[in-house]
Amino acid sequence: MSRTTRKIIITIIGIVIVIALAFTLKKNVQYDRGASENYSLDKQSEKVNNGIMVFCYHRVLKNSLGVNIAKTLSTNSQLHDFEVPINQFEYQMKFLHDHHIKVISGDQMVKMTNSKKPIKGKYAVLTFDDIDRSTIDNAIPVMKKYKFPFTTFIITGNTGEYREGTKLATWNQIHYAKKMAGDLMTVGLHTNNMHYLTKSLVPIFDLKQNYHKFTKDFAVSRKVMRKEMNYYANSFAYPYGGGTTQTNDFLHTQHLDWIATLDSGIVQNNGHKHSNLQYTPRMIINNNSWPSIAEWFSKK
Repeated sequence: MSRTTRKIIITIIGIVIVIALAFTLKKNVQYDRGASENYSLDKQSEKVNNGIMVFCYHRVLKNSLGVNIAKTLSTNSQLHDFEVPINQFEYQMKFLHDHHIKVISGDQMVKMTNSKKPIKGKYAVLTFDDIDRSTIDNAIPVMKKYKFPFTTFIITGNTGEYREGTKLATWNQIHYAKKMAGDLMTVGLHTNNMHYLTKSLVPIFDLKQNYHKFTKDFAVSRKVMRKEMNYYANSFAYPYGGGTTQTNDFLHTQHLDWIATLDSGIVQNNGHKHSNLQYTPRMIINNNSWPSIAEWFSKK
């Protein structure tokens, strides 16, 4: 079989897989998004002049024929609400660079927020949920180019699996990503095996009877992270954006520096009062939210 024939076959298989994804059921789970209806920055936060915006990415896909066909045919949220084409991702990173926006790590955000010194200016923190291959293949090389630090939240018990239309990175691939990115990459927890919904589209950990399962799952995720990455993760991102009073109270006892939600907002510190990083707001980045984000960073 010639190389050209192999390429054609691989391309056809890729298109078939992506088109199959287009017909997967769209899950209408209600994600936390603050006061926003389309993931854009809420009106109150638009008025904030100093602070840190935390970006939340999921998929950074290439502009391939298969992806474009699937997006045209599908209502699947993974191809719309939670996907950024690589050319747009490159534009967004260049925007931050060209506008001299200081991109900081999660650890730097914690220090700045908890300091007695007020935050002056506008900063960005980059985060990626789930870590599939698109993060490794498409996003990391761009961030490495600009030397931007970032955090990836890992579902420690689901690595290498197909979930919601995407194949999550294996531990070997995550190790490769860490080697490639070095100190730019930090890892956080995203549960071990509780990133899924009930038949009624309710996050499994929101059910009262699953509280103790959640606490055990968290302990396992931290143990797996320590084993695989030799790192005691100090951050956690809620699947689907937020939890219950019970899960919140539990996480607040786990010596986490910050807990990521999907509420719209800006992390602030005016020297007297600062944001509670146990409920860190993040902005889902997509076509709907980016204009309000770019506008916020462009305002002096």
